[in-house]
Formats: sequence, C-alpha cells, structure tokens
Amino acid sequence: MPDLSRESELTGVVAGFDEVGRGPLAGPVVAAAVSLDRRALPSRLVEKLDDSKRLSAGLREELAALVRGCALVGLGQAEAEEIDRLNILQATFLAMRRAQEALGVAIDWALVDGNRAPPLAGCRVRCIVGGDGLSLSIAAASVVAKVHRDALMTALAADHPAYGWDRNAGYGTPQHLQALRRFGPTPHHRRSFAPVAAVAVG
Repeated sequence: MPDLSRESELTGVVAGFDEVGRGPLAGPVVAAAVSLDRRALPSRLVEKLDDSKRLSAGLREELAALVRGCALVGLGQAEAEEIDRLNILQATFLAMRRAQEALGVAIDWALVDGNRAPPLAGCRVRCIVGGDGLSLSIAAASVVAKVHRDALMTALAADHPAYGWDRNAGYGTPQHLQALRRFGPTPHHRRSFAPVAAVAVG
C-alpha cells in the first residue's frame, strides 16, 4: 500500500503527479497534481488509497472526494488533436504542466509516476516506477485523474453513444472497434493511433 515515506524524505512543498488515458483510442490524456496536507489526512484515505486500477469505481469516487477535501488539486489535459500533433508522451507532459499550473501554488518537488521526467517549471522532479502503489501523493493523483477522465468520457458518450465510451473510457474494446469501422472516427478520436488511422484512410 502507498504511504508517505517518500514525501517525508523531501523538504518544502511536494506534489504527486500521475496521468490516465495514454492508451485509449479516443478522448484526452488527463493528468493530476496533488499536494496533500500531511497533518490532516482522513484515516479512511490513508487506509484505502491505492493505485486507481486496483480500486472499484465507487471507491475511487469516494476517495477522490476525500482528496479534494484535504489537498490542493490541479488537473490538466491534452486533447486528441494535441496527442496527434505532439505524440502521446509529449502530450502527457503537456497535461502534467497544465496540472502543475492549475495547482495554483509553487512546489519544490514533484513525485511523478513512471521513469520519464516531465519538464515541469521551478521544481525538482523525482520519478518513481510504480509510484501510484508506493507514494500516497501519486496514488491520490492517480485516483483524481481517473475519476475526472471517466466523467469526461461519460459526458462525451452522450453525444457519441455507439462507441460505448461510458463503459470502455475510449479503449479499443470490440464494441468500440466495431463502431469505429461502421461509423468512422469522431473529432475525439486519436487519428495517429493505428486502429483509428486504418479506418480513417480505409
């Protein structure tokens, strides 16, 4: 389970960063930055917070609300067009920079899930592979980003119901791929991704 040991090694303001949505065929990539108030964490948050992929949708939503109540939270995203123009890695870094800006405070350290350091402004960056299962700040960012992106995809699904984004979050499920072949890509599809490119030019 994630804890605060990595945060406790650092001085100054620390924020955890994570992203969600690198793999889907449609929708934005979303990043969150979370700076926890380590003196006022609800016990349920400490006990239950984990990598968002290990949590049920209902528990993610509950924990995201708890995070927002005891932390500074910044969200950023890069849209499908930006992903196509920049590539997914650079678009992810752009979403993280936007999340940092949205945090609204200067930070001294960024704890980032993964092994690639985004070019964040005015702070030092420490990459932690598997960080969403190790650092409470990164786990919090993981949950907040996931809940936010799922809500975005559910809203987009109302305008494009055939693709099932409210259930697959834009990933290439059989239903999504069948709708893509039948109806073609929407403005929210990533045309640089192979399954979408094949339909777009086919």
